[in-house]
Amino acid sequence: MRYGGTYRYNRNRTDKKNIVTIAVIAGVVVLAVAAVIILRMAAINKARNSGDTLNMAMKDGTPVSMDVKEGDICMLTMPKTIDIREVVFESSDSSIVRVDSAGHTDALKEGKATVTATARNFRAECHFTVAANPEPEKTELTTAIIANLDVLKANKEKGSDNLYSITVNRRTNTVTVYTYDEKGEYTVPVRAMVASCGTSGDDATITGDFALYFQQPWHPLYGNVYGMFTSGFSGPYLFHSVPYETSRHDTLEAEEFNKLGKNASQGCVRMMVADCYWIWKNCPLDTPVHVIDAESKADPLGKPATVKLPADAVWDPTDDTKGNPYRYNTPVIEGVKDAEIKKGASFDPMAGVKATDIIGYDVTDQVTVAGQVLSDKPGTYNLTYTYTDEFHQRARETCTVTVKE
Repeated sequence: MRYGGTYRYNRNRTDKKNIVTIAVIAGVVVLAVAAVIILRMAAINKARNSGDTLNMAMKDGTPVSMDVKEGDICMLTMPKTIDIREVVFESSDSSIVRVDSAGHTDALKEGKATVTATARNFRAECHFTVAANPEPEKTELTTAIIANLDVLKANKEKGSDNLYSITVNRRTNTVTVYTYDEKGEYTVPVRAMVASCGTSGDDATITGDFALYFQQPWHPLYGNVYGMFTSGFSGPYLFHSVPYETSRHDTLEAEEFNKLGKNASQGCVRMMVADCYWIWKNCPLDTPVHVIDAESKADPLGKPATVKLPADAVWDPTDDTKGNPYRYNTPVIEGVKDAEIKKGASFDPMAGVKATDIIGYDVTDQVTVAGQVLSDKPGTYNLTYTYTDEFHQRARETCTVTVKE
C-alpha cells in the first residue's frame, strides 16, 4: 500500500515570466523522464519476477544499456526497416552474455559485456551490466505472496514485539499480514495467503476487530476432525489448517483442501499448513486481527494461487514433515535437447517436451519458450524453457538449435 507525500519549497517571486516558463517546462521534462525511467524499471522488474523475457529495442548508432541479473533473458529487437536475417550478432564476452543468431541473449554471470548487431548500413550496441543473482534460500513451500521484506527487516532490527497485524477478507478469502510504517501504523503489507472462510448464516466468519488469544499445534474441530497450527482470535473462530481426520499429518481431507480460495468452513479461517504455521510461529498472542468483508481492492498484494490435489491425497504439500511425498519435489521439464536442422526445415520447439508439477500433473501447456529459430537463417539459436508453479518454484531448461546450409 503506497501513500503519497508532500514537500514544501520556496520560490522567489519574479516578474520575468520567461524564467518561470522555462522552470515549469524543465520541471515537466524532468518528471516525464523520471516517469519513463520508472515505467521502464517497473516493466523490467515485472518481467523478471514473472520469468518473462525482457526486450530491448536496438538503435542505429545510439548505444543502449541494460542492467540485468544472472539468469535474465533479453531479446534484442531491430527497427522495422532492418531484416533480422541480415543481422550479425556478437558478444564482447560470451562467458558473461551470450547472444544467438536471432538476438536472444542470456546473462550467464556477473560482469559487463557489449552485444553488437550489424547489418548493411546499420550498427547498434547494447551494453549489459550483469549483477549477481544468488538463489534465495528455500525456507518454506507456500503459495503466499511476500513483499516489503526490507521494511520488515528494519522493523525486526528495532526489536519490536508487535511486528504484525492480520487482516482477513472473508469475501475474497485472502489473509494479508501487515507490518508497521514509519508512523507506527500497520500499513505495509508483507504477506498474503489464500484461505477458506465461513460459508453463510451461522457458519459465516464474524467481522470486527480482535486479537490472538490462544495457540495450539493440534486442536479438535467440529465434526470429529482436527486442525493443525491453530491460532484463536475470537471464541471458536480460529486460524487453522484444512481438516484432518486424526491428529496425524497423513490424514488430510483432500476434498476440503481443494476448496481453498472459496468460502467453505463453519466460520474458522482455513489455510495451507505452511501459512497457518507462519502465523502460529511469527504472530504472538495479542496480535491484532481484523476481519473485513470487502472487494478485492482491499487486498493490496492480491490473492495467492490455489492448488488442487488428487482425491486420494492425504498430505498437504506445504507440510514440512518427514514422510510427506511432496516435500522435496520440484517441477520438472523433460525432453529439452540440442538439435540440428537443415536450412528451410520446420522446427517445433515443443516436440517431445513434457513438464510436470510437484503433484504430478501434466503442465506442458504452461511452459514458456524464450527465443526463436529462424530456419531460413543458418546459425545457432538458444531456447530457454521455463515453468513456474503456484509455489513460486521454477523449472528451467535450455538447448541450442543449429541451422545448417
